[in-house]
Amino acid sequence: MNQIIGLVIRFIAKFKILILILLIIIGGFLAFKITQGQKTASTTQTQKAEKGTLVSSVSASGTVLSTNVFTVSTQSTGIVKKVYVKDGDKVEKGQKIAEITLDQDGQQKSNSSFSSYLSAKNSTDSAYTSQLTLHSQMILAQQKLADDIEAKNLNPGDQLYMQDYGEKVAAETKYNNQQSVIEQAKIALGSAWVSYQETLPTITAPASGIVRSVGLVEGTTIESQSTAASSTSSQSTASQTVVVIQKEENPIVAVNLTEMDIAKVKVDQKAVITFDSLTDKTFSGQVVTVDRIGEIASNVTSYQVRIKLDTFSLEILPNMAATANIILETKNDVLIIPSSAIQVQNSQSYVKTLVNGQEKQVLVETGISSDAQTEIISGLQEGDEVITATINQNSTATSGGSIFGGSIFGGSSVGGSTNRATFTGR
Repeated sequence: MNQIIGLVIRFIAKFKILILILLIIIGGFLAFKITQGQKTASTTQTQKAEKGTLVSSVSASGTVLSTNVFTVSTQSTGIVKKVYVKDGDKVEKGQKIAEITLDQDGQQKSNSSFSSYLSAKNSTDSAYTSQLTLHSQMILAQQKLADDIEAKNLNPGDQLYMQDYGEKVAAETKYNNQQSVIEQAKIALGSAWVSYQETLPTITAPASGIVRSVGLVEGTTIESQSTAASSTSSQSTASQTVVVIQKEENPIVAVNLTEMDIAKVKVDQKAVITFDSLTDKTFSGQVVTVDRIGEIASNVTSYQVRIKLDTFSLEILPNMAATANIILETKNDVLIIPSSAIQVQNSQSYVKTLVNGQEKQVLVETGISSDAQTEIISGLQEGDEVITATINQNSTATSGGSIFGGSIFGGSSVGGSTNRATFTGR
């Protein structure tokens, strides 16, 4: 009985070994078939060299400047009695915008501002009067020197000559310096006048243009707003913006260029401008200023270029985000190919062409380029077919039916075959 059991155990053990060997053979066979069925093919994409117009440009982003906008503000306090304008209205310089019924504080500020204006005006008048006096003194000093030279036959080395000459120079210096005093007095007068205007109950337009951002509503109260002075703890009255007037002048866009692009940009170059908020519109413009100094931020240098648009549009508002394509050069009737077809090796440019189904590498000389196309000066002719991309096609063939269908077992294939293709772009 024990012998029979032992024979059974040994038979089972041998059978397991046979199964293991058979599985190894099958696995090797499948790996062989899969490897043999793996085929790689490639498909090329081409485009013909053709003649056309090529525009070379640089692109930069920026914003619309507030150069054509006037801010109308007031220091008046009280109740808004009447508003004469609304958003979008056209106004002329001096036209009424609103009227305010001043409260006690507003009336006091207006009186104080008028007093300051009168004081500044008196100072200006006094400066002009002093200039007349100094002018007379200068003429007298010049005449005295001339008379003494003629009457007393003075020479530059004589003491009286040096005294007269010194008085003449001093008088001329005082007269010339008085002009600076007048300019300062005029500036103070202008500032006093603006401050006085801001405290008046009637608000007027400082310039002609289109009304924007009206901030007044009839019947509402304008309260006093104070701000701490920068150098002391005293308080000064802050102006409140009540309306913005946009002049009907062509907007100016400021964009920042890299140090690689700024050398290519010059004044008077044309530009095409688009705005993030106006996706369906394009505007033209012209470069008016180019900054060659630059500013450094986070170790990156940028250079500002300002572009004046060729037209005025109410849709273009200050601080809008803009993108400008500055046109560097335009060439007509030049040979053009896609930039993706050009490869550079050892400082030489070359392309691959397809001639009678065969690839051929050709050295080329390039000219200007746009984002997608490049001018070919030499190396190609119109109609030449250049390779722009290569698509690798992996084709895997596996046999269908029984796993024993291969010739490894000496039999013929059983069942059909299935092909699977995988495409990967490069």
